[in-house]
Amino acid sequence: MTTAIIIVAVALVLAAAVYFFLVRGPQGGGRGLRSRFGPEYDRVVARHGGDTKAAEHELEERVKRHGHLERRPLTEAARAEYTARWARTQEQFVESPQQALTEADALLAELSRDRGFPGGENFEEHTDALSVHHARHVDGYRRVHTARNDGTGTEEMREAFVEARGLFDALLADGPAEHGHGNRQLTKGRSTS
Repeated sequence: MTTAIIIVAVALVLAAAVYFFLVRGPQGGGRGLRSRFGPEYDRVVARHGGDTKAAEHELEERVKRHGHLERRPLTEAARAEYTARWARTQEQFVESPQQALTEADALLAELSRDRGFPGGENFEEHTDALSVHHARHVDGYRRVHTARNDGTGTEEMREAFVEARGLFDALLADGPAEHGHGNRQLTKGRSTS
C-alpha cells in the first residue's frame, strides 16, 4: 500500500512538471519571466499598476508572438557600415544632441529590421519584439526615441544615447553584446570610443 502511494505521488509530480514545461515553457511564470526580462519585467508590472498577473500575461504573449523570430545575419560590410554610422552619430552629438538622437533612433530601427525584427509604424510593437530578445537593452532605445522630441536636457539625452549603445552592440553582434563594447561612452562635451 505504501509503495502504491509513493508511485502515485511521483506520477503526480512528474505530470505537474510535464504540464508546466509544455504549457508554460521553460521560461514561463513569474520567476522565469522576471529572469528573462529583467528591468523590462518591472516596467511592465509598473505599467499594469502592480498587477503581476496582467504583466506576466502580457510578457507571455510577447514571447508567443516574437520568441521564434529568425534573426538574419549581417555581412561584414554591413556590420562595418553600421559601426561607422554609429560613430558619426556619436560625434554629431557634441554639436547637435537632438539631431544625433534622431539619427540614433533611425539607425536602431534600421539595424533591428535588418536583423529580422518587425518594423512598421507601431513603435511599441517594435520594442515589444526587441524586448523578448534584448530585454536588458531595449529601454535605452525607448529613451532615445522619447528624448529626441520631448525637450529633454542635454545630460538626459547623453545618458539615453549611452544606454542605447547597449542595444546597438547587441544587435550588431551575432550573439549577446560583448561587455567591452558597452564601455564606449559620451562624456560631457566630447565623445570617446
